[in-house]
Amino acid sequence: MFNDLHRALQKVQSALSHQLMILCATLFCVFFTSVCGIEHLQRGGRVHLDLFQSFYYVIVTFSTVGYGDYVPDIWPSQLFMIVMICVTLVVLPAQLEQLVFTFMERQKQGGTYSRHRALNEKHVVVCTTYLHADVVMDFLNEFYAHPMLQDYFVVLLSPCELDPTMRMILQVPLWAQRVIYVQGSALKDADLTRVRLAEAEACFILAARNYADRTAADQHTILRSWAVKDFAPDCPQYVQVFRPENKVHVKFAEHVVCEDEFKYALLANNCVCPGLSTLVTLLLHTSRGQEGQSSSEEWQRLYGKCSGNEIYHICMKDSNFFGEYEGKSFTYASFHAHRKYGVALVAVQPEGKRILLNPGPHHIMRKGDICFYMSITKEENSAFILAHPNPDKEMRGASIRLHRTGSSRITTTLGSTGTVALELQHTRSRSSSLAAGGGEHAAGTGVKNRLQLPRDGAAHRLSVQSMSRRPSIAPVPAVLDVLDAIRMQFEENRAEADADEQTADDGGKDDDNCSVCSDSTWHDDYVVDYPRQTPYLAASPRLVYRLRECDRRPHCCLQITVQCEHNQATSAKDYSWRNRAIILAADYASNGIYNFIVPLRAHFQPRSSLKPIVLLLEAQPDPAFLDAISWFPLVYWMIGSIDW
Repeated sequence: MFNDLHRALQKVQSALSHQLMILCATLFCVFFTSVCGIEHLQRGGRVHLDLFQSFYYVIVTFSTVGYGDYVPDIWPSQLFMIVMICVTLVVLPAQLEQLVFTFMERQKQGGTYSRHRALNEKHVVVCTTYLHADVVMDFLNEFYAHPMLQDYFVVLLSPCELDPTMRMILQVPLWAQRVIYVQGSALKDADLTRVRLAEAEACFILAARNYADRTAADQHTILRSWAVKDFAPDCPQYVQVFRPENKVHVKFAEHVVCEDEFKYALLANNCVCPGLSTLVTLLLHTSRGQEGQSSSEEWQRLYGKCSGNEIYHICMKDSNFFGEYEGKSFTYASFHAHRKYGVALVAVQPEGKRILLNPGPHHIMRKGDICFYMSITKEENSAFILAHPNPDKEMRGASIRLHRTGSSRITTTLGSTGTVALELQHTRSRSSSLAAGGGEHAAGTGVKNRLQLPRDGAAHRLSVQSMSRRPSIAPVPAVLDVLDAIRMQFEENRAEADADEQTADDGGKDDDNCSVCSDSTWHDDYVVDYPRQTPYLAASPRLVYRLRECDRRPHCCLQITVQCEHNQATSAKDYSWRNRAIILAADYASNGIYNFIVPLRAHFQPRSSLKPIVLLLEAQPDPAFLDAISWFPLVYWMIGSIDW
């Protein structure tokens, strides 16, 4: 029975608790033997000791205090105490050394997340192969930037030991109480039990950046994700992979972030809208707007200040920014909120529906809508200060004054505590408003404050102060009526049709190349449809311009520098493209490049604006990749390097 109990204890005990139990058992045996021995031997002496007096004598002797109130007076007792002291000096230091060694090893491994804390506190688990200081700091800064996550604990699970930089980071008071390091592997159930993964709110699996082979790194990530799914099926997973073709293996995860997909899609949209990648990067990266403020360059200070803008959301009925625009169009609310408060309304989520990104003037704002806006800080942390409490008295000091505009302006300044003070100009209707002439004032008190178009020939009379805000191209209506909507849609369709017709007339000239390879038929041969073939599974379907089945190009026509039986061109000049080409340099044809082509062939772009795409690759692409890009018009590849 005792043997079975010992085996059961060995299964549930840790190494530290086992060593501690051995030390306690050793101390108990030494003290019990000493107390019973001295009490028994002193029966033959002049001084008789009971059990309590014997225990008191042993404690005083082993603690090296030695008061001398009890002394063994016969030689057997004295010899017995000499032997027990020698045994204690030999056994106890060895046990203490083993216990300290086990404790230090456990400290290196990070210990165990306590079960009591897991049941009473919320925590998330972050699994990664290597703990790089910059990666961990970026994760912690972005994770704790959300106000709802301040009370969460972060448990770092990694098989590698902490380097000195990571040790210093985890000793910072900001992270010491909220970040816990545990050395272990996500492939072992024992380590997943140590981090209490079954009770965790979420599990983040970060890709290993130290691998030169991204495919091997994704394989390790997939294995860890499968192990977590098998151990805790109900724990939401947020997985990061490199290659888009590996997303299908972790489709059960709550969210999958593919680096190649995001990178190439962002580059493609940056070709359509220059500067978009910088905007998205700044919006995703949490910043207080203090970068570059000590620089002597004005653009660096402005860039650093504007980098503090983030995306926030608030219900319209609870908002001071957008509450007054209930019943107005989205365009009207966005325009006037930016003009009055300096915030940019970019999206709205109607009650019970999906998020609408810039729905335009057709959407009418309701009090139950969730407004998504860009600002230095969220509205709840903003303080409104009236800039002109007395409109009859001229403001002096550093406040901004407007002399010829009836529109209200604000000045936003970031306080030391992170609160934004919104300094509002007086919003009372003034007797004079900005007239169309640029400097003249219209009489009357009932004129509405709105931006108007300047008259012809009056541009030279515009003062610097009147040009401080660029005038709108037209007044923004509060509500878009049906006739205006039909007229706007008709004008857009007619403009696109005219552009296509004009380009088709320009492209009617003869070309030495065949219609399969040249762009002389780059209107009639294009159809709007979903891609017929994708290089990997789980690719998001999108409507794009693609070639017809009969006009699909063979692989020989895709290589721009090699002649074939269908095409005699050997360089880009021989194709006589009407638009400038987009060149993408890559080491090899990864499947993520497909996400670079799709946005540039999106169906909503005018056909006349499609630009040729040339892939500059250092290795021969595989046939599956060539089959996928052969459906897209004006897409070519060539062997080469940007360094050649």
